[in-house]
Amino acid sequence: MELKSNYIVSVGGDGMHVVNTGDWRTKRPVLDQAACMKCGSCLLYCPVNSIRKIDGNFHISYDYCKGCGICAHECPKNAIAMIPEEEK
Repeated sequence: MELKSNYIVSVGGDGMHVVNTGDWRTKRPVLDQAACMKCGSCLLYCPVNSIRKIDGNFHISYDYCKGCGICAHECPKNAIAMIPEEEK
């Protein structure tokens, strides 16, 4: 499940713009739902709020995930792997 979200910012006198701040990511976190113990550490430590809990499962929104790897580092079950981002 890929989440779509809008991160809206004001940019000078031009008004409001939608910015997908995940566009410069070099690695992407991939969550293994089978290994996830649903503790919420990934959600708690994500600095840009890219992880959501939906129907009891955690999902990553790649629109503004920076690929920092904090979620993978904090996961006690190593259920999140950081893989190289695909070319766009």
